[in-house]
Amino acid sequence: MVLGVKHIIILLLAFPALGVSAVERPNILIILTDDQGTIDANCYGSTDLRTPNIDRLAATGVRFTQAYAHTVCCPARAALMTGRHPQRGGVHHWTQGDLNGPDGINMALGEVTLAEALKPAGYRTALYGKWHLGAHRDFGPKKQGFDEFFGIRDGFIDNYNHYFLHGSGFHDLYEGIKPVKAPGKYFPELMVQRSLKFIMQNKDRPFLLYVPFNIPHYPEQALKRFEAVYKDIADPARRSYAAIVSTTDHYIGQIVDKLEALGLRENTIIIFMSDNGHSEETGNRIRVDNHRSGYPKGHFYGASGGGSTGKWIGQKGSFLEGGVRVPAIISWPGKIAEGEVRNQIAHSCDWLPTLTELAGIKLQQKDIDGKSIVNLVKGTSDQSPQEAYYFYYGKQLQAIRSGKWKLHFPHGYRTMAGQPGGKDGIPTAYTQAKIGLSLFNLEKDVGETTDVKARHPKVLAKLQSLGQAMREELGDQGQKGSGQREAGRLTKR
Repeated sequence: MVLGVKHIIILLLAFPALGVSAVERPNILIILTDDQGTIDANCYGSTDLRTPNIDRLAATGVRFTQAYAHTVCCPARAALMTGRHPQRGGVHHWTQGDLNGPDGINMALGEVTLAEALKPAGYRTALYGKWHLGAHRDFGPKKQGFDEFFGIRDGFIDNYNHYFLHGSGFHDLYEGIKPVKAPGKYFPELMVQRSLKFIMQNKDRPFLLYVPFNIPHYPEQALKRFEAVYKDIADPARRSYAAIVSTTDHYIGQIVDKLEALGLRENTIIIFMSDNGHSEETGNRIRVDNHRSGYPKGHFYGASGGGSTGKWIGQKGSFLEGGVRVPAIISWPGKIAEGEVRNQIAHSCDWLPTLTELAGIKLQQKDIDGKSIVNLVKGTSDQSPQEAYYFYYGKQLQAIRSGKWKLHFPHGYRTMAGQPGGKDGIPTAYTQAKIGLSLFNLEKDVGETTDVKARHPKVLAKLQSLGQAMREELGDQGQKGSGQREAGRLTKR
């Protein structure tokens, strides 16, 4: 049998490290929340939110204060799943949303996901929740190493009728590529029940369970019990957002409780993270007659805008700290520190090499952009492993973070005001803001308000040089980079 390059890589990924057998390998649970703000958990400093289950993970693990994902959903998920810059796999913009719609961008099948890295080492793999890396039937989770997939292939749905609400709408709830019709059933409940069943069925073997929630992303359809909890908050935006955050926390707790009930907690590594900052897409309404969801024209489904960034500024859609700095926790009781905080920089790309190392899988792949942060997690190093962290989207490198410095490159960024329109209803009419070449010292200027490039020309020159090297590697849209495995955009059939 002739093996392709991808299959050879996967076999190499599964090469066991000394002293770790398949039986001893830990389970891995990844919980990814959607549009959860920078400090929107009690353990991150929120004083009005109730998040006992996220707080429990922090109390039994290591909490990062300078963790980065991305500014919008698709690239954040590509980085998490592959450990690589999203552009390498073709995820340089919004991916195809409707399985039955026009062909569009889908993450390249040549990308090796964490699921594909773990399967040859004996892991059973499942994804219940939001994929958002391309909806086409020839792509998707079950083509990228997941044994099971139940959820939404695009970015968001109404939680009760399961329709994507931008544009004219389309149904988006699938078992693999088979449509699932379950009107009236609450999607977070459905995906968590599937998660609990998977844990039970695989309690005697190592598993990867990826649970990418579609909440607290809009529409903010919280459980009624949590709406009642926050009835005394005066600000209606914060009240709505608080209820959906606590709803998310509630479902996280159900999964952790199941692990504990089955005696699996100490053999399960849990990663908790958000995909980007909170949303300010407060203008989303149904704008057409006869919308496929059945909602009337004018129906509001946008974000409340009630998220919080604390002392930072920005939100989803910007590359300011509030858009890309997210809550992130790793918990593995008895194996790593508990109740500790790490102030070093980490990135979602770093989880793949970190988890494979912790699982005893020798990562032979040479083109991973992420670096293992095991030494940070264990407290044996106080240095972030990367020289620089890059934020690249669309046609431009947007920003670089290196040590205490952050360089913004000239671009216009979107504040995600949320006026749906354009192809397939993807929002295009954003509120625009402009930023020039700007250098900030985040140790002294957390609000990114004072440009200091004139005072630090050597720092500016260094970061510009790093940025130019990244541009040359990835190309204008990530399609010309040397690391590109195969195109993620389909041609018309």
